[in-house]
Order: sequence, then structure tokens, then C-alpha cells
Amino acid sequence: MSAKKQKKNAKGEVLSDVKEHHTIETSWHRTPQAKARKRPKTYKYVDELAYLQSELIKLQEWVRVHGLKVAVIFEGRDAAGKGGVIKRITESLNPRVCRIVALGTPTERERSQWYYQRYVPHLPAAGEIVLFDRSWYNRAGVEHVMGFCSKEEYKEFLRSCPLFEEMLVHSGIILVKYWFSVSDEEQEKRFQERIHNPVKRWKLSPMDLESRKHWVEYSKAKDVMFKATDLKICPWHVVESDNKKRARLNCITHLLTQVPYEQMSPVEIEVPPRQQDIGYKRPKMSSQRFVPKVY
Repeated sequence: MSAKKQKKNAKGEVLSDVKEHHTIETSWHRTPQAKARKRPKTYKYVDELAYLQSELIKLQEWVRVHGLKVAVIFEGRDAAGKGGVIKRITESLNPRVCRIVALGTPTERERSQWYYQRYVPHLPAAGEIVLFDRSWYNRAGVEHVMGFCSKEEYKEFLRSCPLFEEMLVHSGIILVKYWFSVSDEEQEKRFQERIHNPVKRWKLSPMDLESRKHWVEYSKAKDVMFKATDLKICPWHVVESDNKKRARLNCITHLLTQVPYEQMSPVEIEVPPRQQDIGYKRPKMSSQRFVPKVY
């Protein structure tokens, strides 16, 4: 791909995000609907996303006010669309209430700890929503397939994970687990796009490329993982993500059904009058360093 075309693709990606965000911003002024509504037969992606994000704000306030603890796990193949969904969920929420946890490679010290120990500090407290961009299920996926853990550690994870999650649920945490499913052909297409698009290049790691060589092994590992951890108390929910926009809408719609919440009207805010001038003299503008007005 030529440098000119790469630049054009990158510019188009940024422009698309800006337009999407602007359209959603202008929709906040619409009158909120008190009752849940069915998906319209004909709809625009951005309009539906705006509606769902307004519902997420209500859910967030319900969680905060009532002290709920919500943990959402996002797992799936590389380039399956997890990041895009997480971005749309969080971009209109309060980061003090809803936060993302995306842990890197464990340190030597963390490798010597109880496996779940590095994840426990990130679990939600009362009034919090935590989105895990990959989670303790790394052990059942990449660690197992790529040989980063022993067979004994892998077997122990499959045995202990249901018990660990049962403890979380009984402690009052609302645990929701999503698996993003993408076809081989669509993943290849997205990999190529990331390779040639500077805006998305950071999303493609050497491990992502290496994982392509083990497609079947990952499929087997996923099936074994589901058999051991797809339980009634904390089931897996599969999101078909070959169509990224539909996957985002479907996942957010489903998430809204997993946390019971009610319509919450915003509190009326009265802006206090500005303090009157008491004769204070501000420093000269020449004494400050201003950002150059390039635009």
C-alpha cells in the first residue's frame, strides 16, 4: 500500500471517530425515554449508539447511588472488536465510576503469587463498574496455547476458576462475561488493515501475529474453557463480531439487561452567582507563557 493511501486511511479513521462523537454529543439534548423501547426496524448506527450511551449513563448512576459492584470481562480472539466496544461504553461515563483494567505481562514477582492475586485489587468496590480488557482467562488462552504456563497450572485454573467466580458472585459482584467471536477471514482483513493504517498499527502486537499460527489450538482451548467455566451462576455470552458496529450495539444492549436499573432523572443544578469584583488585580499577560495560536 502506498504512503499516500496509508495517510488517507488514517485520516479517514480519525475523521470517522470525530463525526461519530459529535453526532452522539448533540443527541444528549433529546428528551429521555422513561420506558425501554424496541429496536426500530430501520435505524442509523450512530442514533442507536447515542440512545444506548444515554442508557449507560442511567445505569452508571444507578450503580453509583445504590452501591452496586459490576465487573465485565471482555475476551476473544485478537482483532475481534473488544476494544471498540469498551471505547463506546466508557467514552460518555465518569472514569471515577467506570474504569478499564488492561494488565500487561506479569512481573517475576507476580508470577510467584497466587494466580488470581494480581486481578483481585482491580475488582470493583461499591458504586463501581470495572471493564476487564482481557482477564484471568489469559491462563486458559494465550498462556496455555503459547506454553507460558505448565500443564499443572492450566489444569488447576480450569478447576479453580469456577470456584473463584462463584466467590465473587456470592460476595455481591455482578459478573458479566463476553466472548467476541470473529471469523478467520475477517480477522485476517483487520490484521492487514492494522498493518497498513498508522492510526491502528499500535493495536497489532508480535504476539497477535504469532497467535495466527495457532488458530486451531486457540479454538480447542476456547471450547475446553467454555466447558469448564460456562456455568449458570456466571455464564459466557458470545458476541458475533464480524460486523463491528452491530457487535457494539448488541453487546451494549445486552449489558444493559444484565444490571437491573431504573429511570433516573438528573438532579436540577442551580448555578451560584459569580463572586463580585473585590479589586483584585491579575498579573500582566506578558508574564505568562501562552500556547502559540497556530490555528
